[in-house]
Amino acid sequence: MLDQPRSSQRFEGKPKDEDERLTKRILEFVRQRPRWGYRRIGQLLKREGEVLNMKRVYRLWKAAGLKVPRKLRKKRATGQKQNACHVQPATFQHDVWTWDFVQGTTIDGRVIRFLNIVDEFTRFVLKIKVGRGVKSEDAIDSLAELFAIHGVPKRIRCDNGPEFISHAIKDWLARIGVSVLYIEPGSPWQNGLCESFNSRFRDEFLNQTEFLSIEDARNKSRAWQYDFNHQRPHSSLDYLTPAEFSRRRCAASATVAALPPLQQHTAAAEPLPVSQPKLS
Repeated sequence: MLDQPRSSQRFEGKPKDEDERLTKRILEFVRQRPRWGYRRIGQLLKREGEVLNMKRVYRLWKAAGLKVPRKLRKKRATGQKQNACHVQPATFQHDVWTWDFVQGTTIDGRVIRFLNIVDEFTRFVLKIKVGRGVKSEDAIDSLAELFAIHGVPKRIRCDNGPEFISHAIKDWLARIGVSVLYIEPGSPWQNGLCESFNSRFRDEFLNQTEFLSIEDARNKSRAWQYDFNHQRPHSSLDYLTPAEFSRRRCAASATVAALPPLQQHTAAAEPLPVSQPKLS
């Protein structure tokens, strides 16, 4: 240790004037282009004739405390597990509607989207809207048409897709008085009735059908919707069709309503002729 020269033990590095000049120039570029990183800034320095590599640019960049600000991502609406179909099930017709998108293609390979709206209690398909792209305005138009035909439901269950969490849809439904049951992100089982329908829709329709055009897809989806509602028996509905199940429930409700008040209370406590639908 005694043989070491004093100069090597007392040396203090001093930044070169060249580094100070380059750092000043880097800061000028950063003010002009705040979203650029050190690699692009380094390329600008090279274009000005500076001879340096990216390691040196990075060292100067870090020494100056520079960092590209992260983009602020839009916070998506988050649902709750309390909105799941098994926690808040539908108890009568038009109590809870559910809707979701399913994607397919025409024979030319272009994407086509189907917006399916289903009544959870009766499994009745209210509408299948077809288009290349379905925006929130299109979804509002579809709901408004169904509200005019069937009346306004109490609740609508859906996931956190961008079309469903838009302010336009949420504000419009709030004005009408319809509650929206958003499920938790990444939890499709919480909207199990809709996912079950989507599975049947893809297996029995999309995978078996070729679509020549948008108009062809609309015509074929209307025919399949009628078949699903009026001819396909459902195991979860005691092998009734959704239309038959809906008629029986309405007839049973009308019978109860015609009874005297005391008998209405007794009849309401008894099970109706058709069992409650269950998740299949």
